[in-house]
Amino acid sequence: MKKLFSIGVLMLAVGFLALPAHAQDMAKKTAAVKPVSSPSQAVLESWNDIGRKLIAMAEDFPEDKYDFKPKPEQRSFAQQLLHAAGANYFFTNLAMGVKVPTEEEPKRDQYKTKTDVVNYVKKSFADGAAAIKAKGDKGMDEVVTEPFGNQLTRIGDMAYGFIEHSGEHYGQLVGYYRMAGMVPPESRPKTK
Repeated sequence: MKKLFSIGVLMLAVGFLALPAHAQDMAKKTAAVKPVSSPSQAVLESWNDIGRKLIAMAEDFPEDKYDFKPKPEQRSFAQQLLHAAGANYFFTNLAMGVKVPTEEEPKRDQYKTKTDVVNYVKKSFADGAAAIKAKGDKGMDEVVTEPFGNQLTRIGDMAYGFIEHSGEHYGQLVGYYRMAGMVPPESRPKTK
């Protein structure tokens, strides 16, 4: 009987300890649901998120390792950033009715220092964000001829394609960090 009583007291104590957590969960469920983003807001949020990640890497990686390559035939860390940022202009220029670049990526000798590369990456994402804002919701449905496949595509779909492209290069740069014995900014513990 004493054992049964002890188990009952223990279960009651656990129940009382769980009440604050349950109350917090209930408060979250009764909070107002955030409305859905508009089409251009959704594109802009994704664009800015991958831009933030690549800019953080560009700013964080040591300048003396900017020319690091896992293998001689691969792009260096700096070339990866320049490629991802340069590709953004295939979207941005097309969206704004400007001639698309003739080169897939700027040359490393045009951007000699870490500061040069960081500024270029920042500018490419800022220019893309400005194009998305300028197009607005209606502009996301505007149809253009995609420069690589010679096919029609919507501006919004094209933006997501370049967001995904930047995400691929983000993943490659995570590998560069790990091979250099470093932890990428997004993988570090968050401080409160």
